[in-house]
Amino acid sequence: MAASLVGGAFLSSFLNVLFDRLSDPEIINMMRGKKVDQKLLQRLKTILNVVEAVLNDAEKKQITDPAVKRWLEDLQDAVYDADDLLDEVATKAATQKDPPGNFLSRFLNLQDREMVTRIEEIIARLEDIAKHKDILRLEKIAAKNMSGRIPSTSLVKKSDIFAGRDKERDAIVNLLLDDAYNGELSVIPIVGMGGIGKTTLAKLVYNDDKVQQKFYVKAWVCVGEEEFDVLKVTKAVIEKTCSPCYSNDLDTAQNHLKNGLAGKNFLVVLDDVWSSNREHWENFLTPFECGSQVCKILVTTRLDTVASVVKTRLNEAHNMSLLDEEQCWSVFANRAWDPAESRDHSALEEIGRKIVKKCKGLSLAAQTVGGLLRGKDNEKDWNDVLNSEFWELSEEDSGILPALRISYYHLPSSLKRCFVYCSLYPKDFEFDRDELTLLWMAEGLLLQPKSGNALEETGYKYFDDLVSRSFFQHSYTYVNSFVMHDLMHNLATFYGGKFFSSILELNNAAKHDTKTRHLSYDENLMHGTIGELIHLRYLDLSYTSIVTLPESLSCLYNLQTLKLRNCRKLKKLPSKMQNLVNLRHLDDFLTDLDEMPRKMSKLKDLQFLSCYIAGKHEENGIGELRELTHLHGSLRIEKLENVKNSGEASNARMDEKIHLTTLYLSWSSFEESEDCDSQSEKDVLDKLCPHKDLKKLVIRRYRGTMFPDWVGQSSYHNVTELQLIGCRNCWVLPSLGQLPSLMRLEISHCDMVTKIGGEFYKGDATDHHQEIPFRSLQYLEFYRMGCWEEWESFACDDNNDAPFPQLEMLVIKYCPKLRGDLPTFLPSLKTLQIKGCEELDCYLPRAPIIRELRISGKQEARMRDLPLSLQQLTMEGNQLVESLFEAMTHTQPNLLVLKTSRSENLTSLEVSQSHSLQELTISECPKLDYIVRLPASLRELSIYRCPLLGEGIKGKDPHIWPSISHIPGIYVDGKQIRNDSTS
Repeated sequence: MAASLVGGAFLSSFLNVLFDRLSDPEIINMMRGKKVDQKLLQRLKTILNVVEAVLNDAEKKQITDPAVKRWLEDLQDAVYDADDLLDEVATKAATQKDPPGNFLSRFLNLQDREMVTRIEEIIARLEDIAKHKDILRLEKIAAKNMSGRIPSTSLVKKSDIFAGRDKERDAIVNLLLDDAYNGELSVIPIVGMGGIGKTTLAKLVYNDDKVQQKFYVKAWVCVGEEEFDVLKVTKAVIEKTCSPCYSNDLDTAQNHLKNGLAGKNFLVVLDDVWSSNREHWENFLTPFECGSQVCKILVTTRLDTVASVVKTRLNEAHNMSLLDEEQCWSVFANRAWDPAESRDHSALEEIGRKIVKKCKGLSLAAQTVGGLLRGKDNEKDWNDVLNSEFWELSEEDSGILPALRISYYHLPSSLKRCFVYCSLYPKDFEFDRDELTLLWMAEGLLLQPKSGNALEETGYKYFDDLVSRSFFQHSYTYVNSFVMHDLMHNLATFYGGKFFSSILELNNAAKHDTKTRHLSYDENLMHGTIGELIHLRYLDLSYTSIVTLPESLSCLYNLQTLKLRNCRKLKKLPSKMQNLVNLRHLDDFLTDLDEMPRKMSKLKDLQFLSCYIAGKHEENGIGELRELTHLHGSLRIEKLENVKNSGEASNARMDEKIHLTTLYLSWSSFEESEDCDSQSEKDVLDKLCPHKDLKKLVIRRYRGTMFPDWVGQSSYHNVTELQLIGCRNCWVLPSLGQLPSLMRLEISHCDMVTKIGGEFYKGDATDHHQEIPFRSLQYLEFYRMGCWEEWESFACDDNNDAPFPQLEMLVIKYCPKLRGDLPTFLPSLKTLQIKGCEELDCYLPRAPIIRELRISGKQEARMRDLPLSLQQLTMEGNQLVESLFEAMTHTQPNLLVLKTSRSENLTSLEVSQSHSLQELTISECPKLDYIVRLPASLRELSIYRCPLLGEGIKGKDPHIWPSISHIPGIYVDGKQIRNDSTS
């Protein structure tokens, strides 16, 4: 096929958007009272309805009829022009200052007569296009029969045997043969993208010899795309397992099935299930839960939502992975050649393996291309396939296009355009949900929610649905990144056609087809004329060196998203930003803005604002946040020193911004000589209290001496992360121990804090019942607390009431005056790091499951015991090192790595008790001159700045060398010392 096809279903979805525009009250009101314009609108609606009726038929016929394909291209071009025009009309109507009647008279009779002419021209084009539908014999057909999928059967083809799924087949067979469920029904879902081989895998399992012997009764039912009809599927199972049932009463049918299965081992395969209706599914299962011996159901589906509904409590879904290259080659080769043949195919194998790489692990692709080349022994034929565009193969030669179209056709119409839009991404491009949702929104691809939810929530639902249907796959590069399989990207491009193009360089734009409607640019497109782009909804200037934005940007009435992240030279935003009343997303994080524009409160539709800089004046002060009640996600408020009093802070109404999950409150750095009214600072922070469902709070450079009571109140039940950074005037930490969900706590640069006492663990007066302090905390860090001297232990009757029961990592760095005490018992601690705490002189916590311990600096902390769980140990200091080796004479921990340094009194070393030790590093021990014995497990010994021991090793001293010669890697001051007997 020489060119991409036009997505008729895609175009149908776009027509729905256009019909919504034609119902827009602003456009209707603008046209009201003018008879000619009402006729224009009616003509436009009528002709759009006419062409919509035949789109499904046109989409099928364009594959074999180039004239139909050209007809669809012309139609799509005209529809886009209509949409652009209606967008202009709506924009002018919304931004016109005169009363509607005055504007209407000018619009229709004077300045904008050209626009009416354009409407008439578009209608004439559409009417001319519609006339050709009869010439092309386009008819109205239902969309649901377009997939062309043949119902699956349980029979295994010879080629299925080579599906590359042996391990997966064996795993599922073992699950089916497992009798551990004592007669309880077991449902096992097989989940994966279309074409990955779910049905083939199910066939291999169904026809396995051991499965055949195990299950006396078996049934294979292809459910398909229809809604799950309980009666229909039940009767289908009955036909395969029992005597015929002619009743259409569900109760009768289910009793028939129940009686037929009683006392028998049975296996039912439901192939290609799409419905996730839990009520229907549970109703269907009723006869299977009544007295059978071994009861197994295997379900294949593309949807994670289906799998989560059907799987039983003791089973997880089996997610099918892509084939590895060798498996994919096996599938390809056994389709390309008859396995019984003995001829040498080595000349073609090299080409074939390159073709297989293009299949990207997709079983269906390997099967189809292998079948295409079957019987063709000419290298030219194989090279032609290798070097051709995979999707250029015709439908007759390739089942790939119809196979992937199945998945596409099954999408709700609301998702079709969203998926095709992704053809703008380059292949293998990694994207995230939030970013793509903003782009969909800019294109008008999201249906307005009826429930009052934000439009973005609709986009998130679409995205999650496409992930569930395997159109998007999780990428393993970043936590929240996704990618499209190459074949899915080809499918999106296949339907995007000429109307979606990604252009990497501005100067290439002229080379693209005039029908292109969506262009993506990598270069900066900031000129004074940008204000003329009235259709623009999305503008991303992130990571550019832009210094200012043109004032004309404020004319972009329809702009929804403005991204300026990491524009570190950007000093100022346009002064009339308040005109962008449709703006929903403003990302100004990591810019050099001095202040915000005035009257930001007019941007009432803002859903996301990364950073707000509190100004000194009322019109750009913190009070401008008061109307921004729809803000979601994360918000940073900076330069809070400009908030003069609690009244100004109260005007921000932070407690009403109930959709925020993260809040950063930041003051600018200040000198000690600056005069700060501590009570005023506290009052300001008190009035900035957020809503109770906040998840993360960061307070940076707060200037008060004490925190207000709300910081740490147990009513903030969802707070999981809290950071207090650079609060240099504060001399007492807030009471944080009763925050029920707090998992991560970081406190740093609080220079005036000298003691952390009992108030740190307890709640405020509102907490009538005191729970175990810090009961959910997993990570705790204290960093550069210059005056901190004492950490008071929490008094409790027994270890069960001790604080920090879930703490896994404790970090204390550069707290030079801290003497002690540390918590005595940390039952969940896995990692302890202490550095730069020279005055620390106490016992380390008892931690029975600790794995990593790093103590560096000149402190004199001591160890009570050495847990067997310890795997990595790094220590400095005389007492600590001595207590370490003393402890090692009594216990034998499972150490893998041991690093010790700066022990002036250490003269000899013996760690032979640690039979698992693999790496030993010793540094700055000037008196160390002898090693008694080291374990046989040791793989690497490194000595740094230990002159006596180092010289002995270099000279292979007979008192030392026999104890270490078995170690493969021996290093002194970075230089490897080789064993002559092994060199």
